Amino acid sequence: MKVERKQSVVLVPFLLQGHLTPMLQLGSILHSQGFSVIVAHTEYNSPNYSNHPEFIFHSMDDGLKGIDMSFPSVKSIYRMNESCKAPLRNYLVRMMEQEQEQEEDVQGDQLTCIIYDNNMFFVDDVATQLRLPSIVLHTFSAACMNSMVTILQQPEKYFPLEDSQLLDPLPELHPLRFKDVPIPAFNNTVAEHILDFFRAMSDTGSSVATIWNTMQDLESSMLLRLQERYKVPFFPIGPLHKMAPLASSTSILEEDNSCIEWLNRQAPNSVLYVSLGSLVRIDNKELIETAWGLANSDQPFLWVIRPGSVSGFQCAEALPDGFEKMVRERGRIVKWAPQKQVLAHPAVAGFFTHCGWNSTLESICEQVPMICRPFLADQLVNARYLSQIYKVGFELEVMERTVIEKTIRKLMLSEEGKDVKKRVVDMKQNIVAAMQIDGTSHKNLNNLVDFISALPSRPAPPTPVFGAIMSSNHIPSKCIIES
Repeated sequence: MKVERKQSVVLVPFLLQGHLTPMLQLGSILHSQGFSVIVAHTEYNSPNYSNHPEFIFHSMDDGLKGIDMSFPSVKSIYRMNESCKAPLRNYLVRMMEQEQEQEEDVQGDQLTCIIYDNNMFFVDDVATQLRLPSIVLHTFSAACMNSMVTILQQPEKYFPLEDSQLLDPLPELHPLRFKDVPIPAFNNTVAEHILDFFRAMSDTGSSVATIWNTMQDLESSMLLRLQERYKVPFFPIGPLHKMAPLASSTSILEEDNSCIEWLNRQAPNSVLYVSLGSLVRIDNKELIETAWGLANSDQPFLWVIRPGSVSGFQCAEALPDGFEKMVRERGRIVKWAPQKQVLAHPAVAGFFTHCGWNSTLESICEQVPMICRPFLADQLVNARYLSQIYKVGFELEVMERTVIEKTIRKLMLSEEGKDVKKRVVDMKQNIVAAMQIDGTSHKNLNNLVDFISALPSRPAPPTPVFGAIMSSNHIPSKCIIES
């Protein structure tokens, strides 16, 4: 008797925590919809297999041994894209050959498509060579993507920057200012290879669709504008962390769960949660200003100071003298926290955040208003939308202790803070509606499942090539050969 094969999808996440998390959440969603899920990941920042027993994992040689990836350079990302190409292709060829060898009446999975993070743009070449359908996952907001695409169309309109224009509005990109450009400028200008990288990252290549960790109701105008450009189906199915059926940890760093016990002892709606994410580094001056701002605010706080996040210091030695004595039990410092649990805790009333997109969605979904301290890339765009469009947060423009103290007290104690809280509650309710059976995210997920299920079957695999593969059209040779 012939047994119908189960469809399998291969997921290729980018190696940073903020990208790995939504890809694993997407995997949980697809697995719950009946797909087999294979995660092809880099050796660097390998996910914890034991947290996801439902997945098959495959580690790819990423060429990053001996390279400091705590804050990846564009050069190292290009190197990783080039290094992963042959390992992924050869792995997929073996999978396809095994499918061909299986007897018709033997049950086995049918490789259906590859879903890859837009930073892993080498996948487009591999998928094209193997005649496999591919889909791009965008892990950040449509507003950020729209700003990048707009700037890349005419970069001469935006660069070089002048110090005198940093607070001026960006043409065509309200509410952004020149200082909020998500493409990093050095000495107020952008090198051509940086622009090439962002072009590669924003190019969908031959992909047949894109998936977005956002909500159609939240970013409808941006999504429509982008879809006019890309002309492939869009599936905004966010927030992925709420759509995912499993609550498995996706954290690479070890979470300190003892902070939940500390939160249990705090009054409802009294604690400010402070975390600047898994990538950002600050200098000692900013840490000291933040510490005294927290201390002088007289508000309880839970502060994440990640090891290595303060340039040149360990956590304890960087804190100013007298700080711990002043705050005593009012403050708790941990190296890393179970963020989704923290934000959902009834004691938490505010979030001092770098405004990464995962953190932004997690905060809104728990109706927690924000203090916005962005550093780079999409964080800058998110902070402006949170403070100027959605009005669910206050942006910190100056990292000085008195400003920090006043902003904390404004969020936690003032009438203006209460208004911000009301707006974030409304936003949360709209997101909940999108996840209901008749909501847009739920409908888009059903459409995505139908779309993947209907993808055409492939021809037999081509002859495998186990050496180097021709260079991607995405990757400028001058960036590959640099060490």
